[in-house]
Amino acid sequence: MPQKKPMKKYITLTLIGILFSFVAKAQLGDYKSHTVYVYNFTKYIQWPAAYQSGDFVIAVYGTSPITAQLKNATANKTVGSQKIVVKQYKALANIENPHILFIPNPQSANLAAIKQKLQGKSTLIVTEKNGLAKQGSHINFILRDGKWKIEMNSPLVEASSLKVSSQLSRIAIPVR
Repeated sequence: MPQKKPMKKYITLTLIGILFSFVAKAQLGDYKSHTVYVYNFTKYIQWPAAYQSGDFVIAVYGTSPITAQLKNATANKTVGSQKIVVKQYKALANIENPHILFIPNPQSANLAAIKQKLQGKSTLIVTEKNGLAKQGSHINFILRDGKWKIEMNSPLVEASSLKVSSQLSRIAIPVR
């Protein structure tokens, strides 16, 4: 009888390990979708003239699997004549003036401070937590019917002097 308990424990731990493996793979898969969207934002959003020289910076605030995926997806790519550079910022004080700033879920609580820091700038703020488009992000990822969709806060996007193509506007869920 004593041998059954360790075997049960082993099976339980194995099942938990398998479950976490699937969750991790699902999250990486999710970030593949996010990566495709973020890269395509470079094609369907126009930044003001002052942002059309130097490197085109896509930034990630905090740690996220999307950072490596964005680096791979944008390697040797450009926006017009600008080379795409992916940066990771671990501290709010270090955020400079990126074209796009992705805020992963664990950093969502910092949205108000980030908005304050980037006030008056033409940085597209992209988030991934329900409700953040209403709280001030420009674009927010949401899962709907098992598919990733984007919400867009058009008034905030326009206030940041960003011009969104009609194709991107058509696929976005409007938030005001």
